[in-house]
Amino acid sequence: MYEYYPLLIVGGVIGLMSAIFIFAFFSIKDRKEAIGFDRNMKDSEIIKRLLKYARPHAKSFLLVFIIMLFSISYDIISPTLVGKIEEMIKDDFELAALFSYVAVYAGILIVSLVCTYIQAIILQKTGQRILSALREDLFSHIESLSHNQLHSMPVGKLVTRVTNDTNAISMLFTNILVNLLKNVFVIIGVVAAMLMLNYALTLMVLCFAPFIALFTFIFRKFSRKAFREVKDGTTDINTFLSENLSGMKIIQIFNRENRKMDEFDAKNNKLKASKYRQMFVFGIFRPMVYMLYITSVLCLFYLGARGYINDSVFLGQKMSGGIIVSFYMYINKFFNPIQSLAEQFNWLQSAFASAEKIFTVFDIIPEVVDSDDAIELTDVKGNIEFRNVWFAYKDEDWVLKNVSFKVNAGETVAFCGSTGSGKTTILSLICRNYDIQKGEIFIDGIEIRKIKIASLRRHFGQMLQDVFLFSGTLRSNILLNKEDVSEAEIIEACRYVNADKLINKLPKGLDEEVMERGSNFSAGQRQLISFARTIIHKPEIMILDEATANIDTETEILIQDSLEKLMNIGTLLIVAHRLSTIRNADNIIYLSHGEIVESGSHTELLSKKGRYYELYKLQQDKALLKK
Repeated sequence: MYEYYPLLIVGGVIGLMSAIFIFAFFSIKDRKEAIGFDRNMKDSEIIKRLLKYARPHAKSFLLVFIIMLFSISYDIISPTLVGKIEEMIKDDFELAALFSYVAVYAGILIVSLVCTYIQAIILQKTGQRILSALREDLFSHIESLSHNQLHSMPVGKLVTRVTNDTNAISMLFTNILVNLLKNVFVIIGVVAAMLMLNYALTLMVLCFAPFIALFTFIFRKFSRKAFREVKDGTTDINTFLSENLSGMKIIQIFNRENRKMDEFDAKNNKLKASKYRQMFVFGIFRPMVYMLYITSVLCLFYLGARGYINDSVFLGQKMSGGIIVSFYMYINKFFNPIQSLAEQFNWLQSAFASAEKIFTVFDIIPEVVDSDDAIELTDVKGNIEFRNVWFAYKDEDWVLKNVSFKVNAGETVAFCGSTGSGKTTILSLICRNYDIQKGEIFIDGIEIRKIKIASLRRHFGQMLQDVFLFSGTLRSNILLNKEDVSEAEIIEACRYVNADKLINKLPKGLDEEVMERGSNFSAGQRQLISFARTIIHKPEIMILDEATANIDTETEILIQDSLEKLMNIGTLLIVAHRLSTIRNADNIIYLSHGEIVESGSHTELLSKKGRYYELYKLQQDKALLKK
């Protein structure tokens, strides 16, 4: 049989070289595709960015690496010990010698198990720290995005990035990378041990290396694509659920349940098909590797048995039963890590696909940022000036056109006009929720782009038409984590804006539970709470955007009384369709198609008999008709 050994040697060497060549070929090919045509991130870029979060924990990973070397000792040494025991029990042997081998075997096993346990504990703690840091950075980055950018991204997609995708990356640090590295060392150690036992049989095993490399990289390519599809499908479903669960009341009112169910089925079936493709790719790879394993075992039994039966010697090595037993175990140790690589590649592609999605969010550059020379705004009087301001949400579809006006400190200025005339936009620009394309906006003579965003917004209080309340209590919604406020100050603020009448009726008062988005309170009640929230933060400039819309008459009377009090606190900017709300304003600015048509006090505008007069007369006629 030994006439086959030269062929085995040549085959083993060729196999090893082929595996290296295939590895290099696929790596280069992937890199060229990524650079030239593929818009997705390269693996090298993803790894580089992930390492940023791993570097602070380098000592922990180093410790894990050292422990891992001890934990793999069982895989490397145990087949040799079993082979020696097999050789020993064929002939006369001393029981003490057998016990010594068994003791060594048990000792190595115990050390391996203990090291594996310690390694898992360290990795889990380290992985959770990395995951926490990643989530904090991601949420902080989302907070830095402008209103325009946030409106362009579905909430469900952002939720998926912060939750599902970060969890997949956690697996990368707590399990995947270490096990990949461990399997590589096991394979290297097993090959080295096999070479020490028998060169020819080792080279026979290495003949299968190019096939393993080929299958692995083909699997890698298709599994990455499959995981991208699964991630996209999951994000799509989360986005759909987020939107439709929030709008379930509208769906039920208009009897659209069946239509929405059909839409959900389509998205669900698409995700199911992606999952099937992912399982198909995984289901092909592992059996093919297992087929190679069985083939190598059959070759071992054939070559080893012939050498053992003929009692042959090759290259000074005798083919014994112990060597065959050891080699059988080593082949199992050699192919097991390769087979487990399938599962680890599975998770690795999932982690990379998730990292790709997360870093896509990180790569969104915030539109509204602090300039390098931005200053802190300390004392604010409340003077506001718009000077030749042009603004468009998209391209040159101008919402505001060459708008200029001044607001003196302590004044109450109202904006009115038809829907889409730019009233709310003006209020958003003052707070720098968006950046203007042309012109300048000043606060106390300072251009707002020269002021730090957080510092600027600190001096504003906003009361919007659609009041958002967070889950928690009334107290937490009024304070919004503001700590330096006494109980007496909270009660006084609520009394000042007539919110105390609402709170006193509640069983738990300020500690009354608030459900999601404040759904257990009416629109008027939520508005009174927002007034109290604004007053407690003591802003120098207050903004009311349709604060009296969609509320009942009783609550409107309370809000009107609150508005008169707010006018005495600081600069007050109001947007309202109900002219009764703004008739006492110091100045009323009428807008049409993004331009200022006329301005003045209520009496002055009525005397001009222009647009404001026509709107006022129309509302008066409607009021008479209702009576």
